[in-house]
Amino acid sequence: MNTLPTLFLSHGSPMTALEPGAAGAFLQRLGPAVDAAFGRPRAVLAISAHTLTREPVLLAAPRHEAVYDFHGFPDELYRLRYDAPGAPALAPRVQQLLADGGFHTHVVDEGGLDHGIWTPMRYAYPRADVPVLPLGFVPTWSPERLLAFGRALAPLAHEGVLIVGSGSITHNLRMVFGGGRPPVDAPEVDSSAAFRGWVADRAAHADWAALNDYRRQAPHAALMHPSDEHWLPWYPAGGAAGDAAVGTRLHDSVTYGCLGMDAYAFGPQGARLAQALAA
Repeated sequence: MNTLPTLFLSHGSPMTALEPGAAGAFLQRLGPAVDAAFGRPRAVLAISAHTLTREPVLLAAPRHEAVYDFHGFPDELYRLRYDAPGAPALAPRVQQLLADGGFHTHVVDEGGLDHGIWTPMRYAYPRADVPVLPLGFVPTWSPERLLAFGRALAPLAHEGVLIVGSGSITHNLRMVFGGGRPPVDAPEVDSSAAFRGWVADRAAHADWAALNDYRRQAPHAALMHPSDEHWLPWYPAGGAAGDAAVGTRLHDSVTYGCLGMDAYAFGPQGARLAQALAA
């Protein structure tokens, strides 16, 4: 097993599960590209913006089902399933690595995949044959602490575990729903383009000092993230690739004119994954 890159995926609206668009097409290529370049992961450690906890928690159930953590969508969406194996045997290893990094982590035998996990997984691994271990994180932690949290997980990338942070590169739902939902293919607003471009540039230069200070330095940061829980999975994903890891943008698209669907791979393996996706 080769060393795996670590990933940040924008999971978008729950409707992505029914309307895949460009991001869904990318995710369909992602799983096969990871397998071809690095070998099939033995598990996915998923850090989602929708699994938020007061202290870190590993959901170590032997099996998971999709959790429909949303309302007001078509009935068809609630009939979709993603019954995936869990990874309870991996939980003690993750718990010990986090303890070694100074993070106390709970392990519970409960399961369930929020839509930030099952939506991208349903495209990347549609047969639901890769075990998943969700890791709940603390949304009040600073970017620096979340980077350190991810850094403690770094050995897993050498052990066949694909570390995935699932959130959204931009996430202002008032812009999506506040005045009536815009078309899914609406032109991108300038503020979204500016924020996404800034992130791409800073990630390519591994400028983590700026990324950690995104709230002050990134253009339109407060507009694109009125609350930042969907942005925060970026940091453990980046930290798990090691200090000063470059972020390679693997995918670049927008839905509803303002909800970015960008995906990144961190570390030296990111460019290799980009090549596999382009093949």
